[in-house]
Amino acid sequence: MENLFGLSEQLLNLRETALKNTKEQFDKISQITKQNQQKMLAAFIKNRVSEVSLGTSTGYGYGDAGRDTLDAILADYFGCEDALIRHNFVSGTHTLTVALFGVLRPGDKMLVLTGTPYDTLHGVIGLNTKTPGSLADFGVIYDEVPLKNNEPDLVAIEQKLKNDNYKMAYIQRSRGYDIRPTLSVDKIGELCRLVKNINKDTVVMVDNCYGEFTETEEPTNVGADLIAGSLIKNAGGGIARTGGYIAGRHDLVELCAFRLTAPGLGKELGATLGLNRELYLGLFSAPHVTGEALKTAVFAAELFCLMGYDVSPKPNDKRSDIVQIIKLDGEDELIAFCQGLQSGSPVDSYVVPEPWDMPGYDSKVIMAAGAFTGGASIELSADAPLREPYCVYMQGGINFDSAEVGVLLAAQKLLDIKNEER
Repeated sequence: MENLFGLSEQLLNLRETALKNTKEQFDKISQITKQNQQKMLAAFIKNRVSEVSLGTSTGYGYGDAGRDTLDAILADYFGCEDALIRHNFVSGTHTLTVALFGVLRPGDKMLVLTGTPYDTLHGVIGLNTKTPGSLADFGVIYDEVPLKNNEPDLVAIEQKLKNDNYKMAYIQRSRGYDIRPTLSVDKIGELCRLVKNINKDTVVMVDNCYGEFTETEEPTNVGADLIAGSLIKNAGGGIARTGGYIAGRHDLVELCAFRLTAPGLGKELGATLGLNRELYLGLFSAPHVTGEALKTAVFAAELFCLMGYDVSPKPNDKRSDIVQIIKLDGEDELIAFCQGLQSGSPVDSYVVPEPWDMPGYDSKVIMAAGAFTGGASIELSADAPLREPYCVYMQGGINFDSAEVGVLLAAQKLLDIKNEER
């Protein structure tokens, strides 16, 4: 490799070793990508996508065939009855909020099976805070089962479900800012069966963010009633500039559509405003782009292991999302990592990230994200709360050959710190 970025000989040698050590994992990822990409192609062909599908609508958006066909493609891919994929969703948190408020009613109880959810959902739920308009404000009752040894506590979950009547059992697939493993589709299936064996009417909802296309099955293939995610993560393929999706049982998706637009109208209206083409192209590209992000994560895991850092997942672990945790040695290394990664970004490479008080988080956060789409975690990015155990959460990489450089520049920053200390 031509050394265009001033990398040290020490790091280039580590890179070569890391690439040799990850070849088997890269081959496995390529097989998953191939299967998922062909499944996506089959869904496009089945639903007869044409140039007309890529067109636009304005105003109310009645009769937008492209919008409706895209819903059908997503439902086919996920193996479920219905789907709702829209640019109107402003974030993953908004998408999950629409799903929760679509299904839950005052007096209903929801049980989170995977411990306390991701920080930005705390305000949505009304968890430990009196947020106006939260689920708690509308009388929805929240409960959770803490993790046991960083895994869902099946015994405690079963006991909770037997002792009370829950409208929803909620599963967060990815780890958020926890150090627990991401849930595999097999583990999600186990949780779904546990819930349904006790009460078949309890709705199982999965926050699928960061997990789409990382395995050859999705939660809807193993019993989940409803899933939701963001289009500026995996499902948008690095092309969608905004949006989210909800998929699952038809009656539940319809309730969510009524919440997004208006009761009785739901999916029947909503202008696409010229965005159909990028949503189609993004969804079609998503399996391949997710594979590139997985390769980036595996490479980073191996490289930083070689440098003596603890990582999760390990380089050879099975992966169920695109997030890679690297445990660093204090705030200075967190900041250096993010600044190094930023310097290898195609956009805003000259910007120097600094920690800040980010809304929705309980400590200062530093983020690196030189992306074509603001906040797009499918593009190479990293973020870290400035608190123990000083873990940086890296994800994305729309193509490995570019993302590799960002990872190497982050590693170079850390090597420079260590060399200075010596």
